[in-house]
Amino acid sequence: MTGYLIGVDAGNTMVKAALFDTEGTTLAVASRGSETLQPAPGFVERDPDGLWQAASGAIRDCLAKAGIDGAEVLAVGAAGHGNGLYLLDAEGRGLIGIQSMDNRAETLASQIAAEHGDEILSRAQSRPWPAMTPVLLRWIAENRPEIMARAHKALLCKDVIVHGLTGRMGSEVSDLAGAGLLALPALDYDDALLRLYGIEGLKHVLPEPAQSDAVVGHVTAAAAAVTGLAEGTPVVGGLFDVLASTLGAGTSHAGEASIVAGSWSINQVFAEHLPAEPRALLASVLGRDTWVSCECSPTSAANLEWFVQTFLADEARATGEDPFALCNRLAVGADPEKDLPVFHPFLYAGPVPGARGGFSAMGAWHSRGDMVRALYEGVAFGHRAHFEILDPDRRFRFATLSGGAAKSELWAQIFADALGMTLRLSDCAETGARGAAIAAAIGAGLFADFDDATQAMARHVEEITPCPAAQALLDARYRRWCAYRDALGAAWAPPKLPGFDSRETQERTSHG
Repeated sequence: MTGYLIGVDAGNTMVKAALFDTEGTTLAVASRGSETLQPAPGFVERDPDGLWQAASGAIRDCLAKAGIDGAEVLAVGAAGHGNGLYLLDAEGRGLIGIQSMDNRAETLASQIAAEHGDEILSRAQSRPWPAMTPVLLRWIAENRPEIMARAHKALLCKDVIVHGLTGRMGSEVSDLAGAGLLALPALDYDDALLRLYGIEGLKHVLPEPAQSDAVVGHVTAAAAAVTGLAEGTPVVGGLFDVLASTLGAGTSHAGEASIVAGSWSINQVFAEHLPAEPRALLASVLGRDTWVSCECSPTSAANLEWFVQTFLADEARATGEDPFALCNRLAVGADPEKDLPVFHPFLYAGPVPGARGGFSAMGAWHSRGDMVRALYEGVAFGHRAHFEILDPDRRFRFATLSGGAAKSELWAQIFADALGMTLRLSDCAETGARGAAIAAAIGAGLFADFDDATQAMARHVEEITPCPAAQALLDARYRRWCAYRDALGAAWAPPKLPGFDSRETQERTSHG
């Protein structure tokens, strides 16, 4: 079949639309910013209507850049950050959009974890955390009842885009499972689970689940007018972005592992069955029978973006150098044999409530290059700490790597050395958008399932193997990183809640 596929990937700051042929080759990419609002400390929001405007504009720009008529697009898929909360009223207008970097519900999440964490884990294979969708639903109900009273449906990020394209206010199983809203393995709403979160009275706002690759609607006339797509173009349910990025990087089989070093530290292992004793922060599903355990936190490349904006952006603008190329140049100039600083990538969240990021063990002799290299190492160590929870027996020796770290030769090598894993890099820079396009390809009838579609549309182009000498050096640095993290834990942690069982907090100090 001739024609094209569009994948839309909505992160926490940008929305990208990419056009692919049916072999997965990228033909054009366009992006639009989606403004982040921080109305109070710990609050991270965006306007849902602004999210749709960014997505529709990116699609229109992408088609124009490629010189493709929208009628040639076979299907559209969307991916977006998981969890958070986007509330729409009955007319489809956005009421509030809370992003996955939000921390307003930190105390409530700790309370729910203390009271019901074990049972939630057994039913949903998820652990309560501040930006988890059901936790935020309860927070809004208790703290902003005037918003909840107007809410018609609670959507996830990419669902806002699907709604804009089709008018459907629903979701799909990968995102809903990843948000801890579905009982597993049934993949359905469960009244007992909702009671554990304290949201049993809000079941009416929960969206109808669909399969990720199912056609859930078609482009409306209004959406066609603003996107350039043809009215009636099929739109699939879409994907939790961590799965979309993994698919787009070429991983879909049970027994494989994936690392996404984007705004979030995403670390996943794929299996045929759910773990009997769940350890990960959350679980999701790819298709109908591939289960994904995921350890994640907002502790990855977003830290580098902060460093660039805070310390290097003005210099890069003045010299015309790409700021991230400047970071690489500085880091390459650092001596890896030196006693480098220690960086903890906890600018947005960390292993215990109240954790904060920053540099430790700084000396007057340290350079900016030393700081960038320490940041690269600290982010990689955060991923390693997650894998120690996911895979304590170190059975996984290979993984795909995508996201910001994969775009830097030095940083990718540091990841391989820090994790002691051979890392496979994708041929595609926009893996999240390609994963969404893979789901669209299945919906369009081009492929039978995710395995077939991923094999046909995604490829690895490079393998990075650990260097034994560098691995030994980073093993020692990782132990020091953990020692600082654990020593700071007592200072970061807030006073215990009455009746609070600290086992959960102590357990989570083992990750980054």
